[in-house]
Amino acid sequence: MREIVHIQAGQCGNQIGTKFWEVISDEHGIDPAGGYVGDSALQLERINVYYNESSSQKYVPRAALVDLEPGTMDSVRSGPFGQLFRPDNFIFAHHGITSHPPCR
Repeated sequence: MREIVHIQAGQCGNQIGTKFWEVISDEHGIDPAGGYVGDSALQLERINVYYNESSSQKYVPRAALVDLEPGTMDSVRSGPFGQLFRPDNFIFAHHGITSHPPCR
């Protein structure tokens, strides 16, 4: 069986990626908290392609969410599927804004 690692980066990538996980979760019978609520043996048979099963029987996306600004990650976390991801799935750094002279 194949395993897919999903990497989403930047504001646009994370917005599209979040929608991707909503659709994939629906197809595999996963609720926003990572619990299985599906009704098909086929859903469970292939669930390990996108998800890892945690010790608490929750399904966690095999994904890395990357951005330089923490604001994008905050909006993912506060969204409907924000609790689906483990905290260490979020990779971000906050860099101070410096002023540069205009390029000529």
